[in-house]
Amino acid sequence: MSHRLPDRVVIVTGGARGIGAAYVRALHAEGARVVVADLLVDEGSALAAELGERARFEPLDVTDADAWERVVAATVRAWGTVDVLVNNAGIANAGPLEHYTRAKWDAVIAVNLTGTFLGCQAVVPTMRAAGRGSIVNISSVEGLFGSEGLHGYVAAKFGVRGLTKSIAVELGRAGIRANSVHPGWIDTAMTAKIDPSRLPIPLGRGGTPDDLAGTVVFLASDDSAYLTGAELVVDGGMTAGVGHR
Repeated sequence: MSHRLPDRVVIVTGGARGIGAAYVRALHAEGARVVVADLLVDEGSALAAELGERARFEPLDVTDADAWERVVAATVRAWGTVDVLVNNAGIANAGPLEHYTRAKWDAVIAVNLTGTFLGCQAVVPTMRAAGRGSIVNISSVEGLFGSEGLHGYVAAKFGVRGLTKSIAVELGRAGIRANSVHPGWIDTAMTAKIDPSRLPIPLGRGGTPDDLAGTVVFLASDDSAYLTGAELVVDGGMTAGVGHR
């Protein structure tokens, strides 16, 4: 059986469960060596142990620059390089603008935007030395339009979208690609209170983590070798029509 990612080294943040774990499994199935980077030590360690010798767990708070340096250094010591970074870790919170606290704002910006920035920054020296790399930043359809109450989340996801483009422009000549993925409604704990049947999704169903995993594998692989600075919307067509809101 041929693989699309033979021996590629991938770091996936928020990889211990949910969508992140789906990415980890899909990348591993395609031959990659995968670092499960997460604050969830028990779940992350269990997933890495389940997958075996081509997987390892590294504890990571994505808001901590020193922790990022440690994870990248540990990955390079173990496997020699970092070929792909999947910035998946994220949180969400909500509230009407006049009651949306600074603490809520700071928390979601720190994880979703600053954490993504720090990860990109941390892997660049290794990727530059190798002359190649793929950065996959997970944004959201909320990085394409506004959503009531999700002020920090929307701002962060728009920021991830823009950051991805600036990275693509700056680092393309170094062989480093950067693309953003914009999921719609995906069945996770974060979306449990939203009924997808009430959303205008042309495909007629909500998405699953596995619906996203193929896109991430594609962006990690040489199949997307000439793709950078792009926005890949994976939402069942929800944003395709003028009535998506």
